[in-house]
Amino acid sequence: MAATKKKPTAKKKAAPATKQKSAAKKKPPQKTAAKKTASATKKRATKKNATKKSVAKKQATAAKKVATAAKKQTAVAKKSAAAKKQTKATARDVLDLGDVPPGLVARYSAALCLACIFDLFTRRLGLTPRTAYTEIRRHEPGVEELTTREPQRPYFRDEGRNPRCPYCDAAPRWHARLATYRVEGGKATDAARRALVKQLPARDGEFQFVEKKSTARAAFFEWLERLGQELDFDRDERAWMLAATRRYLERREPRTDWAEVFDGVRQVRRSHRLAEGWEREGPRLFLAPALYNDVLLVQYLVSRSHRHGGRTFEGRLTLPELVRRMRFSGHLHAQGINDRDQFDVLEKLVEQLTGGDAPLKLHYIIDRRDLLQKVKDVYARYA
Repeated sequence: MAATKKKPTAKKKAAPATKQKSAAKKKPPQKTAAKKTASATKKRATKKNATKKSVAKKQATAAKKVATAAKKQTAVAKKSAAAKKQTKATARDVLDLGDVPPGLVARYSAALCLACIFDLFTRRLGLTPRTAYTEIRRHEPGVEELTTREPQRPYFRDEGRNPRCPYCDAAPRWHARLATYRVEGGKATDAARRALVKQLPARDGEFQFVEKKSTARAAFFEWLERLGQELDFDRDERAWMLAATRRYLERREPRTDWAEVFDGVRQVRRSHRLAEGWEREGPRLFLAPALYNDVLLVQYLVSRSHRHGGRTFEGRLTLPELVRRMRFSGHLHAQGINDRDQFDVLEKLVEQLTGGDAPLKLHYIIDRRDLLQKVKDVYARYA
């Protein structure tokens, strides 16, 4: 009976162990909750890191986009700057005589009727359009044909907006314009002219170069004739006198920037304070007596054929009045002219003004670019 009584006690003692085990078994839910919270925090941390990484990636991509946009803008700016430079380079003509003194450059313009030439070659001479095309491309016009006052067929003066050929009444699309530039040789022009000729393209015969021997007197009277054709004697007397004075001074002193000197000038006067040269005071330009008398002589020569007598700063003068003024002012004595005959005096004055028979080289540059282009168009029509 005693043994049987002890067993229940053992069972009773073991009961708390089972409770502890059950309690121990009940404890894991706390660990799972901790694990859940830890995993949740980890997930939150990973989400935060992911969001941070995504934000960083977005910021990096945005920065890349900004950088690429800036690169594109710089590239566009570079392209536009290059385009502007190219347009400026193309806007400036290859045949730019800006470095040559303007007083020693003369420009002539003439038109060539290609309809007349093609008609002559194809119908009258029986040549094919291709042969006529090659012959016209080889043609090198003479200086006299382009610089004469009254050119002969097929050349003519292209005056007006839509000039017609005076020989066959052809439209302007058949006209090829030829520009001729005459540069007087000398120390003032040789360096600039040579530099210009070196940079001109030598292909296809776009430019033609001709040299002629002349004299200082002949070159001066050619310049004087062109000056008389350009001036408007009936519109404004003071304007053409100032223009003639400026053109002569540009020829006499080519290294001076006379465009700047004459900017705002209203009067040109004689100055007895100056032994030589000139000076500017406000809107007035003062010339030394010898230089002022040369200006009067140029004005007299350029305007004497317009009406009776020559028109100068001193008014309308006949030849005796001009000679008398220069004699009383001491100009003839200073020049060493003691003749009494007025025509002899004028001849010697012109001799000293022009340079006389001193040898002079004239350099002609003929622009044939428009001729070559128009010949292609005309040949396309004929072919």
